[in-house]
Amino acid sequence: MAKVVTFGELMLRLAPNGYYRFFQNDQMQATFGGGEANVAVSLANYGLDSVYVTKLPDHAIGQAAVNSLRYFGVDTSKIVRGGDRVGIYYLEKGASQRGSVCIYDRAHSAIAEAAASDFDWDAIFEGADWFHFTGITPALGPNLVEICKQACQAAKAHGVKISCDLNYRGKLWTRAQARAAMTDLCRYVDVCISNEEDAKDVFGIEAEGSDITGGKLNKAGYESVARQLMDKFGFEKVAITLRTSISASDNDWAGMLYDGKQCCFSKEYHLHIVDRVGGGDSFGGGLIYALLSGKCTQEAIQFAVAASALKHSVEGDYNRVTVAEVEKLAGGDGSGRVQR
Repeated sequence: MAKVVTFGELMLRLAPNGYYRFFQNDQMQATFGGGEANVAVSLANYGLDSVYVTKLPDHAIGQAAVNSLRYFGVDTSKIVRGGDRVGIYYLEKGASQRGSVCIYDRAHSAIAEAAASDFDWDAIFEGADWFHFTGITPALGPNLVEICKQACQAAKAHGVKISCDLNYRGKLWTRAQARAAMTDLCRYVDVCISNEEDAKDVFGIEAEGSDITGGKLNKAGYESVARQLMDKFGFEKVAITLRTSISASDNDWAGMLYDGKQCCFSKEYHLHIVDRVGGGDSFGGGLIYALLSGKCTQEAIQFAVAASALKHSVEGDYNRVTVAEVEKLAGGDGSGRVQR
């Protein structure tokens, strides 16, 4: 069984019921999620040995966060305990022409104030096959840039493949800060995951003929984006998610995987969205599983996009689907008919 390590921040998610606006009533749903944690849950659901690394306070809320991962079989033994608070994000889910809203309250969280000495990366990567992180984690502060770099260096020393989802978050750092940090970190990365905005925001690389806000995507232009990323950093593979946003409720969803020789596009799905948070993470989890399972480039992108398409129908950050469900959709059964 392949062993995958992911590293990042696990947050408390507070959201109004359904599609209510903030404080439209006096109730909030409390769940947990975070980029790399979402990937860890997907991989555990697919049967891999999934290890999640972070730092969380040693109190009841921190323990609840740990328990949310244990429920799915994620290995939490490498989580460091300490610090004072769990990061929080508030989510108001959009609908129709009203977009979703995400408000962060994560300053001074346990992981944001972590020190490099908190993590024994040599021990963490013992027997590991893959390491995954996102651009959200180094955005938490200069200390996290250094911790991510040390993690990547240790992973390379242990012969571990590294994937990174660029995941630019303008609320956490500037484009200049992101470019400086990610240019350094991407030197260690084997598989880069991006979307139609991240490559432009972080590295100034964009596909010609695309209008992201207007819902127009030129798929042919993304092969050029992938080639430029590969030429710049020497990645083994570049994956790009392709989202056509018709409204907050309806998107068309596809992806592309470039392996240096061929550029493969998935089929396109029309999504009626229940919850899009974690959609990109479920793509990353599906891609990692597919590549570790020996799937070819075309099969890998079909699996990753199908996994992510299903996530858009699942409430919460975590993708609660199985390999069989993903393969059924990837194989062409997207009818949504009742299974009896």
